[in-house]
Parts: sequence; structure tokens; C-alpha cells
Amino acid sequence: MHVWFSPYMQSFHIMKINQMRIKTFFAMFLAFASTQVANAQIQTNAGVQYLQCMPKDMSTDFSDLSHTYFLADSLATFDVATGEGLVNWKRYRLSPRQAFNLNGYWPVRMQMLDFPDAAYENDPNLKLKIDFVSPRTVRVRMLTTPVETQADDASSLMLAGPVPKSSAWKGSTEGNAVVYRSAYGSIEIQKHPWRLVIKDAKGKILTQTRHIIDNDSSQIKLLPFSFIKRGNDNSRSINPVFTLAPSERIYGCGESFTQLNKVGQKVHLSVTDPQGPESDGQYKPVPFFFSNRGYGIFMHTSAPVTCDFGQSYIGADRLFMADEKMDFFIFLGEPKDILDEYTNITGKSPMLPLWTFGTWMSRITYFSQEEGLDIAHKLREHRIPSDVIHFDTGWFDVDWQCDYEFSKNRFKNPVKMLKQMEDMGFKTCLWQLPYFTPKNRFFKELIDGGMFVRNADGGMPYEDAVLDLSNPKTVKWYQGKIAGLLRQGVDVIKCDFGEAAPYNGFYYSGKGGLYEHNLYPLRYNKALWEVIDSLAPEGQHGVIWARSAWAGSQRYPLHWGGDAATTNTGMLGDLRGGLSFGLSGFSFWSHDMGGFVTASPEDIYRRWLPFGFLSSHTRAHGAPPTEPWLISESFTDAFRQSAEMKYKLMPYVYAQAKDCTMKGLPMVRALFVEFPHDAGAWLVEDEYMFGSQILVAPLLESGTSRTCYLPKGKWIDYQNGHIYEGGYQEIEVGPIPAVILVRDGSLIPHVPLAQRTDKIEWDKIEWKAYRADEKTCRGLLFRPGDTKPQVVEQ
Repeated sequence: MHVWFSPYMQSFHIMKINQMRIKTFFAMFLAFASTQVANAQIQTNAGVQYLQCMPKDMSTDFSDLSHTYFLADSLATFDVATGEGLVNWKRYRLSPRQAFNLNGYWPVRMQMLDFPDAAYENDPNLKLKIDFVSPRTVRVRMLTTPVETQADDASSLMLAGPVPKSSAWKGSTEGNAVVYRSAYGSIEIQKHPWRLVIKDAKGKILTQTRHIIDNDSSQIKLLPFSFIKRGNDNSRSINPVFTLAPSERIYGCGESFTQLNKVGQKVHLSVTDPQGPESDGQYKPVPFFFSNRGYGIFMHTSAPVTCDFGQSYIGADRLFMADEKMDFFIFLGEPKDILDEYTNITGKSPMLPLWTFGTWMSRITYFSQEEGLDIAHKLREHRIPSDVIHFDTGWFDVDWQCDYEFSKNRFKNPVKMLKQMEDMGFKTCLWQLPYFTPKNRFFKELIDGGMFVRNADGGMPYEDAVLDLSNPKTVKWYQGKIAGLLRQGVDVIKCDFGEAAPYNGFYYSGKGGLYEHNLYPLRYNKALWEVIDSLAPEGQHGVIWARSAWAGSQRYPLHWGGDAATTNTGMLGDLRGGLSFGLSGFSFWSHDMGGFVTASPEDIYRRWLPFGFLSSHTRAHGAPPTEPWLISESFTDAFRQSAEMKYKLMPYVYAQAKDCTMKGLPMVRALFVEFPHDAGAWLVEDEYMFGSQILVAPLLESGTSRTCYLPKGKWIDYQNGHIYEGGYQEIEVGPIPAVILVRDGSLIPHVPLAQRTDKIEWDKIEWKAYRADEKTCRGLLFRPGDTKPQVVEQ
């Protein structure tokens, strides 16, 4: 812009044009500059040029001096019986302030200059609504405009169904506050200063909203609970702000690869392709988190959110939302209670078929019928228990060009191949994606049929056609292509990508990309899972293998951790991601054993094996070779040993999986979920519980031992029977290179080794008691055909 401006300035001096022409020019220039600023806000992200699939940082919108700020001030009216009222919002602006060596800005009261002034309110009263969902769950909704959209809960893809109503809460007015109580805690609405105060059953404040008066005792003038009206287009976004207590810890937010405790971090809840689990981007963000203080929050929105958990101010959770309204579900309880409540609202994972818990063998990629069958034969020859073979990007005629057809040159008779696979006990999985390049044979059909995401002009936001899965016609077309493959004998489809729905796109739903971008993975997961589920064998659910997700995607399992580096860092990122994902309502999760990007070094792959086989789902995938017999004989033995361990443990795996689907719990589980009263368990992020009874500590570096934290009680080494006390211990790994311990008092079911899950002898279950101090051992039993797990005692 400077280069464009300078010649005109020179012309002004040379030509000495009159003052009126200068004013006219500057008016034109300012209009041009204003347009450029508006465009820049779309094209930039946190002040830098926005690149497709970067995380959206919403926090910068809330420090713009051109915006008007409205701060929640007082309760204007409220009806205790209906739970509805009005909050008064005071109008503010951000004013620059100099203090010797500091330039900053403070919020200061503002009198509007809007015209006509009689048409607008300087300090508006806007709707607040409280609903009670269960004895542990409260819903709080707040508007930033007088207009309430009529969309009901039935249209929300994130919710599993109608939101229930509870009569367990009793309300009353008590002095300066309206208070609702249940057996598990209370929510208090203070009238002035306006606050939402969340308390436990004993009356302890768990968290509360911040008001402008909270700045009086600090030189840092933090924006409290507020919303903005943007200067460039008058759009609004809300910024709920809650207190963060000393020693408070925050968990959840999806498959986040950074430290499990989010306090001190800024977490961007916008779907991205982070290119692996080693950065702060997420394939699967989830707008849900909970605290070690006993509360959790689900932000019912699909617009981007930036959660500043004490990163910019150590005493506040600042939730910078793109959405103009707040719709929060607040939960009370311990981690298991909160996960159960959250998944009651957004849905629990359905139970998956037994074969999905077996070994999945893959690489990028098998290119032919002969190659796939050879892998199947080799797995049986090497006696490696396994159930699934996956063909990645190379089963089409042109690699990566998804046309839903086997290459006629390299797959002479795919139906016969699929039948041969089935006869050998293998299910078959195929890769695909929702983007179509101009060279794809379906490109023209999608464009002509209007089944793609459009730009503002009705054209394409970028050169690939992105399936508009908010359009029922597109979903029907897509599901028809998938159904054709399933009817040939394909069992499962890889739901790859899904992170690049255009933010500047226009969708059939009538929503813009701001709200559809994060919903896209959920629509994608749903469309694919439902067609597979509809054609699954009677009594079984379908399964997908998905990379992207959003809140509610747990209803359409399963998901894996993306494209990990073949390094120790890649393994750590996957472990953190899996734990965080499980703390966000997902029961099932997997990852690429050994990493994805390059051929995995044997030492890393070997150490990754027990982590892979002691996850709910197990896949070898990535750059070749992934097949153990192509690496070394000793590695083949190690691979077989880990696979045999899982197949012998399959009754435990299956019963724990069923229990997870009933309670909203993860199979790969942070220690504090099982041990919420053990302070040390909240600090651990490199170990996990595999179900409720087995503790796993992977070797994240080369070596033969590692330091482990063990929750209070006795622990029995699964490999050698050695007994350990709770606390920090240096533990030698066994022949399987990981620390694998069983909780004292556990009864673990085993079966004789089978090479495939449909050959498991369920009538020959052997119960192994792991006993140190406990007198009674307990375990779960759930077999194919059972309706619910049963507790077995010895």
C-alpha cells in the first residue's frame, strides 16, 4: 500500500492541487484502506498471514481498539421458576495508556455515538437462561443480541439427542443472589456484581466468572466476562472468563499433543492438519475440558475457540469464542462422573466388533491384489495373530486419485481377493478422502451436481472440489459409492483427512465456514459410519478408521492419531494425544506403531509395539517396511510376542471395551481417572491404564528400565510376578519392552492363543488372580453375544 500511495503524495506537492481534491483523495484512500483491513482480518491469523489449516487464534480479536466491548455487569431481571432473565452489559472501549516505560490499554466506560441514538441501547439487557439436565449437569445460555435463533437441539450434530430435564435442582433467592442446588453442588447467579459461581456440595467455590471490579486489586486490567462488537462489520463474539485457582489443573480439549495439563497453555480449538502429533495443532479438537477441582465445561459450539488457560493471566481461564452466543453445559464430580455426564449429552461410543480389536497390518501402500494376498499369507506363515489388512492410497488406478474403484490393471478380480481374505480370517480396509482434484473423473460430476463447497461467487474456494457433506444430495452420492465397495466384500473404510473445509466457504446448510469448518469432520465421520453400520452383519456395528473429529464424533468410531514422526518425540506425542483424546469422551483410539513418516528404526518400532498392542486398537502402518519379517528375525519374534499377549488377553480387552462404551470411559486412560484422590496420579502423562486394571509405562527412550509412578497400593508385574509398592519406582522391563503391571486384586481373563479373533475359544477362559494384599480378586466377563459385562470374583 505504501508503494501505491507515494506517487500520489509526490503529485500533490508538484501539482499543488487544491485542498478539496486532497480531501477527496484521502476519503478514497481511507475507504480503500478500510477494505484492505477487513480483507486482512480474513486472511491473517494472530497477526500473520493465514495458511490453510493453521489453527485459528481467536484471542487477538479481543484486543482490537476498533471494537466496542460489552462487559457483563449486573442481573437486570430473573425468574427463579423459569430460569430466565436479563443481564445488563456495560459498554466499554479499550483506551491506550502510557505509564513511563509502558504502553498498554485499559477498558474504560463509553457513551455510544450510534445514530439514530434512540434505536440502540448504550448498555443492553440481554437474555440469560439456566436449564437443569441432571443432578450433576447445568446448562447456561447467554445471548449477545436481542435476536434468538430458532435452531433447536435436534438440529445440533454435536448432541446425541434431546437434552433431558432434571427436577433435582431447587432454586431460591438468597440476598444478592439466585441459588440453585442439587445433591452434588450449586450454581449461584450473583445480581451485582454479576457472577456465575460454581460450588461443590460442601459449598466450596470451584470457579466463578470475573467482573471488572476484580481488576481493582491488580495493575493488570484484564477484560472480564464480555463480548465484542467488531468495528469492521459489527459482528459479535463472546469471551467467557472464569477464575483459575492455585494448583488447578485442566484436562481435555481433544487429541492435544502438548502437556496433558493445559494450565499455562493457549489451546486453539480449530480443526487442523498439524502434519503429525508433535505440535500444538489438532486433528481432533473437542470444546470440552474439566478441572481437578471437580467441574467440567462443554462449550456447545462449532465455531473456533481459543482457550487461554492461565497463559496470559495466571488466575483466569479466558475462553475466546468466535461464536456470538454462549451455550455451556457445566458438570460436577470426579473425572469418571464428568466423562459419563458429558457423553450422556454428546453420545457414547458404540461397542465395536471383536475383530476390530485384533492386529491391523498396513503400509503406505499395497498396490496390487497379489501384494495384499501375499501379506495375508505371510502373516499366517509367521504365526502373527492378525485380523485386518488395509490398502492405503494405491488401490485405485492412479495413486491418491480416489474414484472408489479397484485398479483394473492391478486388481484383476477384487471380489475374489476379498473372498480369499475372508477365508483366511482377514477383514479388508480401504483408504479414501473427501477432496477431488481437477483430474479426478468425478470432478465434473460433483461440480455439475452442486455437491461441492462454494465460494462467495458460487465457484470454488480452491482448486480441489470439497464434498459438501451438509448437502443431503452429496451424502447420498457419497454413501452410494461406499456401499458399492461394501457389497463387494470390503469391511471398513479409512476416513482420512477432513481438516480443510474452507473457512471462507458457503455450505448447503446455510452456514458459513466459521461454523462449518469444525463440523466437517463430524459430518464426514457420520456419513461414512452410518452407511457402513447399515450394511454391517446383524448384531454388529460398523467401524471407520478416521483422522479428524469434533465433539460428537465418538458416536462414529474409531479414530487414530495421525502421521507420527518415527522418533521418540513422535511416540510421546501419540501417547499424550491418546490420553487427552480419552479425556475428551472417546473410548477407542489407535496410532501407527513405529511412526508413519519414514521407515521406523528397529529400536523405536520395537519399543512402540507394547504401546500399540496395549491400546484399544492396533495398527502397523507407515512408510515401508512395516511388516516384521522384512526387518529382522528377532524383530519378528518381538512383534509376534506382543501380538500374542493381546490375543490371549482378548477377553479382558473385550470386556473393558464394553464397560467403556457404557460409561464414556477411554480404554487408554490417564492414571487419575482411576485414582482421582492420588495427587501424584494427576502429574503423570507418560504412563496409562489400559482399562481399569493394567498399568502400562512405555519405554520412550532406549534402555532396559524406566522410572514409574505407581498409585497407592500394590502392583504385580505382568511379565515376572514381581510386586511393587505405590510411589516412584525404577522398574526393569521384561522380554516385552515396557513396564506392564496389574493392580492388586485384579482377576484377568485369558484364553488360549488364536491366530484370529473368530477362532478364540471362549469356553476355555482361564482366570488369573493378581493378589498381594487384597483378599478378593475381581474381573469383568463379556463375551460375544452377551448383553452386559458381569463381575467375577475369586
